[in-house]
Amino acid sequence: MLNMFQSEHLKYKRTFAKKLIFIAPLFFVLYAMITMPTMNSTRHYFEYTVFNWWPLIFVPIGTALTASLSVSREKKSGNDKALRCLDISIVRLWWSKIAVIAYYMLLSTIELIVLLVLLKWFLPNSLSSATVAVFASLVIWMSSLSYIPIGLFIAERFGMAASILVSVIGLALGVVMAAQPYWLFIPWSWGMRMMCPIVGVHPNGVPLEKGNSLLDPSVIPIGLTTALVMFLLLSFLTAVWFSRKEVH
Repeated sequence: MLNMFQSEHLKYKRTFAKKLIFIAPLFFVLYAMITMPTMNSTRHYFEYTVFNWWPLIFVPIGTALTASLSVSREKKSGNDKALRCLDISIVRLWWSKIAVIAYYMLLSTIELIVLLVLLKWFLPNSLSSATVAVFASLVIWMSSLSYIPIGLFIAERFGMAASILVSVIGLALGVVMAAQPYWLFIPWSWGMRMMCPIVGVHPNGVPLEKGNSLLDPSVIPIGLTTALVMFLLLSFLTAVWFSRKEVH
C-alpha cells in the first residue's frame, strides 16, 4: 500500500493540480486582505471571509479538479489498463489515489493555517484566535474527505466535466441547505454548517448574532462523525466498483 501511495504521489510532480493546491490558500488570504478595507469593520474579517469562501469554493472545486486531473492523466497514459494486467490489488490502488488527494488537500490546509497564524501577529483583530484557525481548517478538511471518492468515481465513469459540474451543483445546494435542518443529507453543507458555531459565520457569509440557533456546537461531533463514516463508506463502495470495472 505504501509503495502504491508513493507511486501515486510521484505522478503529481510538476502538475497543475499540485500547483493549485499550494496557490489556493495564498489566493484566499490575499482576497481577504484586498476586500477588508471595503468593510465597515475589520474585526475577525479574515476569519469570516476565509472560512466562508474556503469550504464554499476551493475545497469542493479543488478536490473535484484534482481528482479529475488524476483520472485524466491515467487514461491518457494508458496506465489504468497496464496496471490491471499486473498482480496488484486494484482496490488498494483506488485507496492510494484517495489517500494521495487527501494528503495534498491536508497540505493545502496546513498552508492556510500557517498563513492565518502569521497574519494574526500583524493584524490581531483579523482572527479571534490561532486555535480557531487551526480547528476550523482541520474540520473543513475532515468534512470534505467524501468529495474525493465522489470526484474520482464521477470522473472515471462520466469524465472530468461531469465531475466538476456535480461539484458546482453540490456547492450551490450546500450553501442553500447548510442552514436547514436537513443539512446532514448534503455533503457539501457539512463544512459550512460546522463553521457556524466554530467561526460564528452564516453560510451566506454574514456574521451570526449571539443567540442564533446556528451557533449550537452540538452539530460539530454529529457532522464530523457523519462525514468520516460517509467517507469510508463511499471509498469502500467506489473501490469495489473500480476493481470490477471493465477497461476498454
